[in-house]
Amino acid sequence: MTASASAAAQRSGVIAPYGGSLVDLMVPESDRGAIRASAGKTLECSDRNACDVELLTVGGFSPLRGFMHQEDYDAVVAGHRTAAGQLFGLPIVMDTDREDVVVGDKVLLTYKGQELAVLQVEDKWEPNKVVEAKGCYGTTSIEHPAVRMISMERKRFYLGGSLKGLELPQRVFPCKTPAEVRADLPDGEDVVAFQCRNPIHRAHYELFTRALHAQNVSENAVVLVHPTCGPTQQDDIPGAVRFQTYERLAAEVNNDRIRWAYLPYAMHMAGPREALQHMIIRRNYGCTHFIIGRDMAGCKSSLSGDDFYGPYDAQNFAKECAPELTMETVPSLNLVYTEEEGYVTAEHAEARGLHVKKLSGTQFRKMLRGGEEIPEWFAFKSVVEVLRSA
Repeated sequence: MTASASAAAQRSGVIAPYGGSLVDLMVPESDRGAIRASAGKTLECSDRNACDVELLTVGGFSPLRGFMHQEDYDAVVAGHRTAAGQLFGLPIVMDTDREDVVVGDKVLLTYKGQELAVLQVEDKWEPNKVVEAKGCYGTTSIEHPAVRMISMERKRFYLGGSLKGLELPQRVFPCKTPAEVRADLPDGEDVVAFQCRNPIHRAHYELFTRALHAQNVSENAVVLVHPTCGPTQQDDIPGAVRFQTYERLAAEVNNDRIRWAYLPYAMHMAGPREALQHMIIRRNYGCTHFIIGRDMAGCKSSLSGDDFYGPYDAQNFAKECAPELTMETVPSLNLVYTEEEGYVTAEHAEARGLHVKKLSGTQFRKMLRGGEEIPEWFAFKSVVEVLRSA
């Protein structure tokens, strides 16, 4: 029995959330009117803010009970830990340009006609965004999407304080809460998280189903396919289209060892820091293991083409943090498709002299636009149909 299988056998139920209990900030329906009426000011959330409010409300960011105060923000920026010493990859803050919002205010947070939550403002400060960029993203280059985001999209002041949830954002992709996901997981078994932000093709499917057979994963484990469906990079496929590809694929493969859910999270493309953030979130959703691939959440300079992070920076950092989170990482296999044996590792293909077939993302998109037939070894028919009709 492997160490992980032994741990799974000893564990009753699903792994505890980070910090020991799942945060739930949604107030009872009978109290919502009074809570809403207590707010004297209103702030409209951006798409990114709305994702953060949702994850705070449902416990995806447990043990946080609201937006970080400056003390926690400073600590996370400087050393990926809160002031109390708990691991956290990236700061969670509300931003505003409003000078009239002050400590002591109760602020109604709205989003596209919805009233999401009331924020009790307990801290307000003007951040040093150069320090934040360097600490969180390792660069101050405006070419990094998150540096561009904090400098050009995020506003002048940050707010910290506790939240009282009123309703969750209405989305084209229904996002199960951590409690809902956890209720559908097997007791005492490992749960392997697969993070993605693009449609799933054959190689991805092979990767996360083979992860169930990794040496450090229990025999009856399941995989949680958990795509991020918040705002991503400008050239990514829109969330509504991705949602349809996942729904069609789930029906096509009909695999009872796969759980499907969607994560209302806004990517930062922050490499190592983002890997840690994802692991914390996935533990709160009941996962014990996290598949982490080469160059996870990485990005490139559009001028030089250079990567902002090394290919294994995120993988190594996640592995370093995993024991403290009582989680394990599952390295992403480097799979290739061969004429003789189908999908195998690149090392196996090279050792056997197998004939590898390749199709780049650029070629795939060109074939998609031109109406050419996409080989089934590369993409699922259902996914291709959705992408063609988008």
